[in-house]
Amino acid sequence: MRLRLLPFALSLAMVSCGASDSHARSDDAPPAVAANGPSASDTTNVPPANATQRSALDTAIFAGGCFWCMEPPFDKLNGVISTTSGYTSGSVVNPTYDQVSGGGTGHTEAVRVVFDPARVTYDRLLHVFWRNVDPFARDRQFCDRGTEYRSGIYPRNARQRQAAEASRRAVAARFSQPIATELVAATPFYAAEEYHQDYYTKNPLRYKYYRSSCGRDRRLRAIWGDEAGG
Repeated sequence: MRLRLLPFALSLAMVSCGASDSHARSDDAPPAVAANGPSASDTTNVPPANATQRSALDTAIFAGGCFWCMEPPFDKLNGVISTTSGYTSGSVVNPTYDQVSGGGTGHTEAVRVVFDPARVTYDRLLHVFWRNVDPFARDRQFCDRGTEYRSGIYPRNARQRQAAEASRRAVAARFSQPIATELVAATPFYAAEEYHQDYYTKNPLRYKYYRSSCGRDRRLRAIWGDEAGG
């Protein structure tokens, strides 16, 4: 029995954020999302809606290290319509995971949050974001190191920038350490390969093993205490 379990145990041991299941990977170029939100042609993970419903929705983009781990805290919020893992704030059009993880495109792993502002505010999303990142870590998050794992907030307009700057000032006032989380105007967002989307629901054992072994929750509790996770 031990021998039969060994391959599975080894597969867990090799899990890291972005480790691909080759059979599940799609090499199709992912669609871009304009900085001002989902376009009419971008329906990735967005449920059907009529024109009035779609125009009432808003979009936020955050980076908090491994994008697998940034979908769950937003998915559980009432008013969040969808989350999509992807890449942003880089220089290459339609980057692949391999390109981004190589560190040469300038992108960071990010999550796009489509939400109904009548049910959940951007300020609430910011609150949840901060409590799911290590704001002091520069060019890394938890066990993942490299510029592609830097944390960031990417406001789409002046209103979002004002709210993001206010939230960063509040976090800075709370701690003595400098805040490393970048705040940069949104640029095109590219949806990641399909096997990355909703990874925590598709591969719960591997996700939980990765999250635990990476020390994410342990570090979040050390920083945020009972507020960790949002």
